[in-house]
Amino acid sequence: MKNNKQLLLEIYRRLFELYGPQHWWPGESPFEVMVGAILTQSTAWQNVEKAINNLKNACIMSPSALRDISTQELARLIYPAGYYNAKALKLQALVNWLGVSHGDNLCQVFALNPETLRTQLLAVHGIGPETADSILLYAANKPVFVIDTYTRRIINRLGLAPENDNYAAYQTLFTVSLPRNSQLFNEYHALLVRLGKEVCRKQPRCDGCCLLDICNKQV
Repeated sequence: MKNNKQLLLEIYRRLFELYGPQHWWPGESPFEVMVGAILTQSTAWQNVEKAINNLKNACIMSPSALRDISTQELARLIYPAGYYNAKALKLQALVNWLGVSHGDNLCQVFALNPETLRTQLLAVHGIGPETADSILLYAANKPVFVIDTYTRRIINRLGLAPENDNYAAYQTLFTVSLPRNSQLFNEYHALLVRLGKEVCRKQPRCDGCCLLDICNKQV
């Protein structure tokens, strides 16, 4: 019987052979990735793309510009992403932190060690563990594994769920079993999202799944 490390590496190998590189996170700059990490909360990515395009067309895809615009106007521009009033406040909290704490210097931000940066991000209004880790991995290129709904669902169905049902326990499952490599974590998470969207849905499409023979909970 394979241990968790062997099984997680086997899962990655199969997903990568099937789907190939995912080129995730889509974004033209690290700051855009940070914005996207907030906008994608509780919504589909195609809605986030519409909101980001609105910000770009308005020429305000920068920390200073997002600080200068009114909350009401920002909410109007990000309307496609849903929860637009709340997300406008979250984005402005993010850029206020960037300005006050780091002078909008992303190089300074990303030079922080992952633990320090994560602590600072979690202190920003509207940023929880998943959003913070998305910023750490995809914007700052730190070896931090992102846990989301797709990952939890897949891991549970494969019979690998940790004893404690919390974010940290799922994250530890990956970080203690895999090499701490940001590229690996990036690709692995993106592949799990792909599988979760297309196959391992709430109502799973098990036929033809590349993990079917090692899945213990096909429900």
